[in-house]
Amino acid sequence: MSVLRRTELAPGYSVSRIIKGGWQLAGGHGPVDRARALADMRLFVEAGLTTFDCADIYTGVEELIGAFLAEYRPGREGRPEVQVHTKYVPDLADLRTLRKADVEQTIDRSLRRLGVERLDLVQFHWWDYAVPGWIPTALWLDELRQAGKIRHLGLTNFDRPHLAQILAAGARVVAHQVQYSVVDHRPEGGMVDLCQEHGVLLLAYGSALGGLLAPQWLGAERPQPPHENRSLSKYLLMVEEFGGWELFQEMLAALTRVAEKHGVDAASVALRYVLDRPGVAAVIVGARNASHLAAHQAALALRLEAEDHALIEAVADRRRGPHGDTYVLERDKDGPHARIMRYDLNARA
Repeated sequence: MSVLRRTELAPGYSVSRIIKGGWQLAGGHGPVDRARALADMRLFVEAGLTTFDCADIYTGVEELIGAFLAEYRPGREGRPEVQVHTKYVPDLADLRTLRKADVEQTIDRSLRRLGVERLDLVQFHWWDYAVPGWIPTALWLDELRQAGKIRHLGLTNFDRPHLAQILAAGARVVAHQVQYSVVDHRPEGGMVDLCQEHGVLLLAYGSALGGLLAPQWLGAERPQPPHENRSLSKYLLMVEEFGGWELFQEMLAALTRVAEKHGVDAASVALRYVLDRPGVAAVIVGARNASHLAAHQAALALRLEAEDHALIEAVADRRRGPHGDTYVLERDKDGPHARIMRYDLNARA
């Protein structure tokens, strides 16, 4: 089993296999200490985790990473290069009237915030397939790639039919960011095969379940609302889809058993499990700070054995869900997953 620490998303463009996520720095997970956040970014980069993930709708995060890039000056004096992946997420209310000029204006805003001349990877999300326009928008982004404002184009949270349409339209997509974890195997329902057929690599988020794999949850009661943050709310919903708190406890116990065998923690095992799945280039961890950096490095170095995978699969095979294609549950406007979404963050970001 590969224990590579980097992988190529495209010829000449490699990323760290664990990517530092930025959602936790958007303010919805507690106060953000700017100085601490900048110092933590340096620790990640110097530990070899050189790739960051953010979004135009993560309030203040592009600017924060831009400040780090200006201060750290990657590539200078022997410092490693840094890769920054952002997203293009137009607001739901704006989808019907979206123009190419609007897309370019938002991309230009990300360029200014990050203080760069070209965005390494832009991952495109579309809220509502009932509103046409996702194919023209993907092609406009691809034109901006050809114009030099974007290095590589990615998608996030598309299902198989709509991803296939974008690929058939000629957009050069290199990566697709999807939720993928020990409790969410939806990408295995055809998405992995489609992406492999077209040379699109997966970037997995949610693999650490928003902190639910921490030791304090083993043997504990299910957290009750109000929850500490939206991340916890989101992944508790996925636990319910999986089979509920009782089955999740069995999964956490299995992960802990494997972790104790290898001298790591359960979250590291869960990350390694997803890294070992076909087509997965990297996992994104929502690191609020560098306190788990050693555990992330342990996940990269970990080599799971066949019996470890079998122990995890024995629980995963008893799951009730989630079923269906990637992000279908989250698009159900009448369902609990959609009710925690915020659809108008771009205008406010």
